[in-house]
Amino acid sequence: MRTAHAEWTKLRTLHSTWWFLAALVLTMVAVSALTTGTLRAGDCAALRTCEEDTVKLSLTGVWVAQAVALLFGALAVSSEYGTGTIRTTLTAIPSRWRMLAAKAVVVGGLVAAAAAVGVFGSLYAGRELVLAAGFTPAAGYPAIGLGDGPTLRAAAGSFLYVVLVALLGLGLGTALRDTAGALTAGFLLLYGFPLVAALLTDPDWVEAAQRIAPASAGLSVLATRNLDALPIGPWAGLGVAAAWAGALLVVGWGVLRGRDV
Repeated sequence: MRTAHAEWTKLRTLHSTWWFLAALVLTMVAVSALTTGTLRAGDCAALRTCEEDTVKLSLTGVWVAQAVALLFGALAVSSEYGTGTIRTTLTAIPSRWRMLAAKAVVVGGLVAAAAAVGVFGSLYAGRELVLAAGFTPAAGYPAIGLGDGPTLRAAAGSFLYVVLVALLGLGLGTALRDTAGALTAGFLLLYGFPLVAALLTDPDWVEAAQRIAPASAGLSVLATRNLDALPIGPWAGLGVAAAWAGALLVVGWGVLRGRDV
């Protein structure tokens, strides 16, 4: 607890921490609202056969907000290497696994709070916008609400996914010890991997790549309709993202343990 309190003190006293968290919330809600605001029920040839996943569209901002979470997680440790304050941290906390675990708890907790606000804000904005667009209960579209099982699962999954991306960034920052390197690797995993998968010509290879890519797999948790068309199930996909985050944290701990500084 003392170690976690020390990490909390470091992060809460940085102005950049609160700017990052505010950016995460605003990015998520703004992008989701812009995407959902383009919906028009009249664009469907036959309203009752329209297959728009209004919940998934209301959470589109997660796809962009994950970049903010990645950056925040990576900077939580790489900035200390950049300024040299990591020496002070390791002098005060000789147990390196405890230091990394404390960082993970604090980073995860802060991102979780911001992600919760962003997800609820996105769903609230989406609820109002899709109703205004004509996607009403009378047209076969229940109002977006957490009382609906698939919507609740998408909301909880989105929240967890953003936290996992922050921890993935923390693992990369610890392993690479460089902000630019950690962000490059993180963006390649989250955005480059799906683009490369889409360029493959063999459908089986495309599906396999989508199953193992942290973003493609993890973001499947947003879907509430046509789940059979997904390359991987919602919770299984979130498990893939969790495996990436956990593996990179282990790699980061191995590098941290194996070097003097």
